[in-house]
Amino acid sequence: MEKLKLIIAREYMSTVSSKSFIVMTILMPVLMLLIVAVPLAIGYLNDAGSDVEKVAVIDETGRYGQAIKATDLFEFVTLRGDTVGDPRQFYDKASGSLAAVVVIPRDVDSTAQVTVFSDKTVNMSLKSHIARSLSDTITQAHIAAYGVPNLQKMIDEANVDVDVKSVKWSDDGSETESSTEIAMVIGMILAFLTYMFVLMYGAMIMNGVIEEKTNRIVEVIVSSCKPFQLMMGKIIGVALVGLTQLAIWTVVMGVITSVVGAVLGVNLLTMSPSSMSPEAMAAMNEAQGFDMSGVLQAVMGVNYLQIFTCFVLYFIGGYLLYAALFAAFGSAVDQASDASQFTSPIIIIMIVALYAGMACIENPNGPMAVWCSIIPFTSPVVMMVRLPYDVPFWQLALSVVLLFATAAALVWVAARIYRTGILLYGKKTSFKEILRWIK
Repeated sequence: MEKLKLIIAREYMSTVSSKSFIVMTILMPVLMLLIVAVPLAIGYLNDAGSDVEKVAVIDETGRYGQAIKATDLFEFVTLRGDTVGDPRQFYDKASGSLAAVVVIPRDVDSTAQVTVFSDKTVNMSLKSHIARSLSDTITQAHIAAYGVPNLQKMIDEANVDVDVKSVKWSDDGSETESSTEIAMVIGMILAFLTYMFVLMYGAMIMNGVIEEKTNRIVEVIVSSCKPFQLMMGKIIGVALVGLTQLAIWTVVMGVITSVVGAVLGVNLLTMSPSSMSPEAMAAMNEAQGFDMSGVLQAVMGVNYLQIFTCFVLYFIGGYLLYAALFAAFGSAVDQASDASQFTSPIIIIMIVALYAGMACIENPNGPMAVWCSIIPFTSPVVMMVRLPYDVPFWQLALSVVLLFATAAALVWVAARIYRTGILLYGKKTSFKEILRWIK
């Protein structure tokens, strides 16, 4: 055990003190924020500073041209159809001052078709704006043509949007508002993090094994310890590195959340509908355009302690399972380029698990979701998607037991491969030979 502790400490300290670890630990929260902020910034910068383009609207009906209102990007000039002959000649006479010419034909009521002319590909936002504006206006005109008094009002009153509110019963009989959308987002984030971390840290172990084998350092190390101790030391050491990184990211994200909440004047970590005044809640509802109270209740109703605990368990179990395979296959090759034949099946299994998790969003309690969350090779990812949907305890317990049992079995198998492959040089290894090592 003393030798194992030394190997774990050496692996942990050498990785934590490396520049790559420090850079990734700092950059990852920044990258996660950029994933959210960059699309918003791109959308803002794409519209900001754009010149307003002028578009001519030739209305042959004389009734619908004024329905197309100006926007931040386009200014519309409406002309009667009898004042313009050929749209192409009219466009050419404008000498580049027009971005496009819209022609509303006389039979638009029956054809529901409008043409946009331009010497370049028409902007999609322009087409969408024209379609929305004319669709509403022509629809209202058709309704008015029926001659029924207050028909539009009756249609508006008859058009009902049903708001489905989900409420979860607790064991003590209390009711808590839940949200399928929030559960879906939390599940997918946890599934993707599990997928990313398992592959990232597994590849880290494999590259470390190959590097030590290539530099012949392993020959010196195994002269004073067993190959199994060396392999487990690397696996446990990198696992502690991963948990350290997760803890740092959790603290950093908590600090960022607190700072954002302080700027907004709201404690986002302890915020709940009951802690806010009715006036503040009404103001937030009006600003956001939806029931903010219901959203907060759904967010606070998630059992984060259970989800975080299960995430750590499945991260450790999934990591041990795949890290053992990466360490074993890393010992069987001399160069990282030769490891692709062994690691490709592992990566394919992880990708299948990720896609299975995405498919389980629609039916988290279906047969595929249940089996994929129990099978050890896919459960670390798929179970993360199902957790926010209140998985039965027996399925969760069975999944965890099978995951750690399979991980222990694969560690034993990997040790038999590792003890032979770590000292083997200059020979291409096949799956058939690896099976012989195991036997």
